[in-house]
Amino acid sequence: MKPHLFHGPIRALCLAALLFATVPMPARANDLVVGKPAPAITLHTLDGGQISLAALRGKVVILTFWATWCAPCRAELPLLSRYAEAHAKDGLVVLGFSLDTPDELGEVREVAKSLSFPVGLLGDPHVPGYGRIWHLPVSFTIDRHGVLVDDGWKDRQPEWTEARLQQIVAPMLAASR
Repeated sequence: MKPHLFHGPIRALCLAALLFATVPMPARANDLVVGKPAPAITLHTLDGGQISLAALRGKVVILTFWATWCAPCRAELPLLSRYAEAHAKDGLVVLGFSLDTPDELGEVREVAKSLSFPVGLLGDPHVPGYGRIWHLPVSFTIDRHGVLVDDGWKDRQPEWTEARLQQIVAPMLAASR
């Protein structure tokens, strides 16, 4: 009698492949598409408020993900804060999502006091539509129509600099509202 093809390790491999193929995959960072609507997201601010991306339609929005223990994040936050403050009248809004844990809330509040934009704890690094936030800092820029203009996952140098702000954000702020 010939051995059946689907016995032993081959059968296990086939069953595992079938199981994997039927499990719905969560949205990943590489699902983001520049030029398409940005995925919905809401910042739960440290003071208990909520700011949804949908409510900011008509504004240029930067979503920035950071943490108190991230040295490059701490270096870019003051620059981003100054830029946000200088261009708020032009329709710029920055939302700061901290990856710190609730037990680090005191440190987050201390940093947030020096920033001109709202901050909140992310809570879960798996962000629907944006993927798992694992590399910091990372930011996403959305135009006045809610369209993703800059995907931070694909930036070679993800940290904000004055030159990068001028290249990516300034043209959107100058465009007619």
